[in-house]
Amino acid sequence: MKKINKLETLSQAEIDRIIEMGWEDRTTFEDIRVQFDLLEKEVIALMKANLKRTSFLNWRKRVRGRKTKIENLSDRFKSKKQKN
Repeated sequence: MKKINKLETLSQAEIDRIIEMGWEDRTTFEDIRVQFDLLEKEVIALMKANLKRTSFLNWRKRVRGRKTKIENLSDRFKSKKQKN
């Protein structure tokens, strides 16, 4: 049985929202995992596939090692667009 890739089952609206959440400083990879069931490496792959090369590289430089992307700071801020 062939394993279905989670990234292939996402709608364009979901992809757009994940990219938006990826760019938000206070949205952690854990928040994205809870809402979309994607691991950090899957979010990175999605960003790489859907952003221009320079945009992707700038994003990676921004989030690499950034505490606000890694630590769960959800109690401090939550967008109205995010699920609970």
